Order: sequence, then C-alpha cells, then structure tokens
Amino acid sequence: MPRLFCFGLGYSALALAQRLGPRGFAIAGTVRTADKAERLRAQGIEVHLFDRGQPLADPEAALAGTTHLLSSVPPDEAGDAVVDHHGDLLARHSGLLWAGYLSTTGVYGDRGGDWIDEGAAIAPTGARGQRRAAAEAAWSALGLPLHIFRLAGIYGPGRNAIAQLRAGRAQAVVKPGQVFSRIHVEDIAAVLEASIARPRPGTAYNVCDDEPAPPWEVIEYAADLAGLPRPPRIAFEAAEMSAMARSFWAESKRVSNRRLHEELGVTLAYPSYREGLRALLTGGGA
Repeated sequence: MPRLFCFGLGYSALALAQRLGPRGFAIAGTVRTADKAERLRAQGIEVHLFDRGQPLADPEAALAGTTHLLSSVPPDEAGDAVVDHHGDLLARHSGLLWAGYLSTTGVYGDRGGDWIDEGAAIAPTGARGQRRAAAEAAWSALGLPLHIFRLAGIYGPGRNAIAQLRAGRAQAVVKPGQVFSRIHVEDIAAVLEASIARPRPGTAYNVCDDEPAPPWEVIEYAADLAGLPRPPRIAFEAAEMSAMARSFWAESKRVSNRRLHEELGVTLAYPSYREGLRALLTGGGA
C-alpha cells in the first residue's frame, strides 16, 4: 500500500490527503498540538507530534513504509526543523518514490511586476524569502526524489476575500503597479497529485493561477459578488497592517505557471480568482 507522510498536516497537505486517501494511500503526518492530533486521528489519519522543540518521538517507526513524503513546515530563524532533526534519517530512507517540499514564490524576490518562470534566479529580498531559499537548498542536499513547489498566495474555504469582508478585516489597499499571484488550495492538491503520477525529481514548479492581479481588484470583485459593501480604497502608505503583511507588499511579480500545465498536464479548476471566489460562494466555503 502506498503511504503518504506529511510533515505539517496543514491546509494544503490535508487537501492532498483527502485526494489520496480514497485512492488507497495510507495517510500519516505531523501536527504541533495534541488537540489537532486527536481531531485528525478521529478521521483515520496516523498523527505524530512534531515541531522545532519536539522532534518525532520514534522517527524510524513513524516513517516506516513511507513511499511518498511531503513537507509543508516553514523554516524558522534557526533553519528547517525537519531537515535539522530528521534529515539524516530521511536521506537513508529506502523505498521513497516521491518527495515534495512546499516553498513559496517569495524566493524570487521583487521583480517590479515583471513576469518570471522557474528559470529565474533565486533572489529573495527579505528574511522570510531568504529562509525559504535556504530551506530549498537543505532539502535538495538530502538526495531524495525531490520536487519543489513554489506556492503563490493560498486561498480556499474559510481563507478568502469574501470571508475577510464578512469578518470586517478586508482592506482595498492600493499601491500603483502592485500585483500578486494566487492559488486555490484544491488546485495545489491537484498539482501535487499530478506530480506524484508523473514524477520528475529535481524539478521546481510555480504553483499559481493564470492571472496575477492587484489585491484591491480582488477585494472589490469579492464584495460585488457577495453583495457586500466595497471597502474604501486606501493608499498603501496609510494602510494598517502587520510588519509581516507589509513585507509581502515589498515584492511585486507576475509568476508564470506554464510548467505545471505543460509538464504535468494540469488544467486548473480555478484559473483566476473569479472562478475561485464564485465556487466558494456557491459551495459555502466563503
């Protein structure tokens, strides 16, 4: 039986697990809290506790039989906790057919709104991007059948512009020339599933939709779609946001997803934010 082990059973990894479970995959992985572990065990998932301060209690037993490995654990200031704690064991693991690491398009840094693809140089402009680039290198050095997935801004059920508007947390922030790429969580899972079916170790994929767009445009479309008032447009300089959120705005680029279409044969279910938001509204995920 194929077995998927996910370091970090979070939003994206669970979307993949929900696709692979019905296909006969055993699903296992890690979370940081006992409460979440119990909830996932009730769904038939084998769960282990893990974080920087808590390595796997019995890593050899936890990873035994794993044929497919995914890490969605973000690096911290000390590095990549998975590689630091269990990299040696992973490098010796036999029987691994596919491995994936979920990175971000932040490793490309700021490109002034220009188009880039996977051939662009890794040139992170902030600390978070630098940590991601270092984590990609650390995972690549393990010698696994590794695939790197550079994710754009993730949205989906419970995490989207309509939900932000309803919660009163949406801002229509305007910064001239600023664009972001996005990706629906179900399209992330579809890309990972396609890569498992057509592995190409050593390959990196940009995982984003077909249409980068200014963030205020998405907020206003979501408001009109849901019949909610449009929030007033706010200049970036006057907007209230956390230091982390502001750091996202220091980078602008249009990310090409041509490789996932051409090499993996993926047709996105949500090629732009419009299709994604409409589906979330009608399906109750908004």
